[in-house]
Amino acid sequence: MLYKIKKFTKLSSEEKKLFLEAYVTLGVMRAAILTVSFKRMTRSLEHLPKKEEITAVNDTELSIATAVGQSIIRASAYTPWESACLAQSLTAQKMLQKRGIPGVFYLGAMKDEESKEKMKAHSWSQCGDIIITGGGGHEDFTVLSVFGWGKE
Repeated sequence: MLYKIKKFTKLSSEEKKLFLEAYVTLGVMRAAILTVSFKRMTRSLEHLPKKEEITAVNDTELSIATAVGQSIIRASAYTPWESACLAQSLTAQKMLQKRGIPGVFYLGAMKDEESKEKMKAHSWSQCGDIIITGGGGHEDFTVLSVFGWGKE
């Protein structure tokens, strides 16, 4: 525990703010996943065609989006609740939309003959050409839905 606190104190003040915002938002999104319908959670988003052109972002927005993604991934490792890919994607959407940075998040599925469920699902978020959260193994999944948000 002391190691984790030491590690946190070494972060810059901006990284600490992003970490805390990501941590709280992950909790809110996890609670929403458990209590609110997915349709209701995504009604403020635009449901896009699967091959929609990704909105271009400038270098400053991309830098901010990358920092947000890193803070979400970092915070998800320390939550006592499950902060899987969907909670991370929804958190990225909220945090980036708050900053006026457009992006998309994908929902995908794949067959998994080895597990008893026979299907696996995954979500990942993207800003410009950069995958912000959920990038590991996303290419193995078939995209089922794409949700986007623009600048506010």
